[in-house]
Parts: sequence; C-alpha cells; structure tokens
Amino acid sequence: MRTVKIVADSSANLMELKTVAFDAAPLKIITAKREFVDDRNLDLDEMIGYFKSYKGRSQSSCPNPEDWLTTFGDAEDVFCVAITSGLSGSYNAACIAKEMYEAEHPGRRVFVIDSLSAGPELTLLVEKLEELIVAGKSFEEICVYMPEYQKKTGLLFMLESLNNFAANGRVSPAVAKIAGVLGIRIVGKASDVGTLEPTDKCRGEDKSLKTILKHLKESGLKTGKVILAHCLNESAANTLKNMIETELPGVAVKIGKNLGLCSFYAEKGGLLVGFEKS
Repeated sequence: MRTVKIVADSSANLMELKTVAFDAAPLKIITAKREFVDDRNLDLDEMIGYFKSYKGRSQSSCPNPEDWLTTFGDAEDVFCVAITSGLSGSYNAACIAKEMYEAEHPGRRVFVIDSLSAGPELTLLVEKLEELIVAGKSFEEICVYMPEYQKKTGLLFMLESLNNFAANGRVSPAVAKIAGVLGIRIVGKASDVGTLEPTDKCRGEDKSLKTILKHLKESGLKTGKVILAHCLNESAANTLKNMIETELPGVAVKIGKNLGLCSFYAEKGGLLVGFEKS
C-alpha cells in the first residue's frame, strides 16, 4: 500500500489530523523588530497582544518550496492545500515543490489545491481529503472529486478591524477606515477568484451575525458542515452557532480558533466562517 499524506499551509488553522499523516507549512508574520512563525510553538496570545500596540509596518510571508518539500516527508502520494493564490504566493511555491519532488522521486505524486480561500474553508478541504483517504479512494479518484467538492464550499467573515489587511495592500485604506468606527463591522466573503470581497457594513456584532446567517441561507445551506474560527471572540462564535442550529437544524457546526496567520489578518474580534453549500 502506498504511503499517503495531507499537507497544508498554516492558514488552514490545523497542526494535526487524527487518522491520516499531516503536516503544516508555516507562514510568517514579520515586522521591523519581530518575526512570528505560525507553527505549533507560536504563542498566539502574545502575538495578538504585540500587534494591539504595534504601529509600524508588518507583512506576512508564505512558505517557500523548500518549506513545502519538508512537509512532504517521504510520502508516495501527497495532497497539498494552499491559501488562495489571490492573496499569497504559497500556492505557486507548492507547485514548484511538487515539480521538484516528482522529478527527484519518480513514481511519487503530489496534488496541489489552490483553495481560493483561507482559514476554515481550507479546514473543510483538508477534512474532506481525510475522509476520502480513510474511505479507500484512489489518488486519481480524489483528484477528480476534490475540484467538484470545492465548488460546494465557501467562506464568510466578520471583522472589527482591517488595519493589517490595509497595511498589506489586501483592501483599500478607505474601506479599512470604516471598520471600527461607531461599532461598524465589515462582513464579506471569499470571491470566486480568491480575493476577499466586503459585502456589508454592519453596526454592532448582533447585526453582523444576523447578516452572516442571511448569507448562509442564501447559499442554499440546509445540511452539511460549518466551521467557525474566531480570534479572541468565542462568545460571537457560540452565538452564531446557536443561531445556525436553531434556524438550520440539519447543519453540523464546529468552533475553533484562528492560528497565527488568520489571527493576524482577522485581528481581535474577527470571525471566519467556512461552510458547505447544499
């Protein structure tokens, strides 16, 4: 039997899986004075506290091909999930690593997925890969199935601050200035081309969560999974979980935390919502 492994960059908010070999390629958050590596050794609370008072420039850095190669280990079949190529070079680096790995080890295979998303939508993709591998599906079957499954997943977000997005050129400074003023939160989604698209400006958390629920309903969500990943805002995650379970009882909701990269961009109070469309 061929050895199989799933890998993802750290934007997937995962460091291990229960039933399939897994590894995460860390992204980095860099300032003029500090560098935070998004791996299992990261002190997340310390990092978030640092950026609460830090006023200088900051940026994120994606894994390079060598980082990806390290995660592949010596597996014969590798399934690799990367943060959207619309925001990061991680996917391109993974593709280079795939070419290097397959050239160096004839017969080994790497399937790279551009998630066109971040955070809990990547978690859904990784969990589906795990499910298919455990079910005994072949490499070829999984490569055919996953692009179709990906069409049925989505990402929504609620952010109290867009300062780090604006500093990295991910959103315009004009949009960033709106967030946080008079309790305004930005609700948005991952677009079909993998960019982050603000859709609503909501005053207050309650209105924001109701808006997310509205978008989930509009997606056709009736069954399937929803993953809520928060940044120091478990209360909002629990509130939204209760709202979804009350109005969409066929949906299974799970709550988790954003790790380093997603916490850096979501900032304190942020909530990312990965979901399966019906």
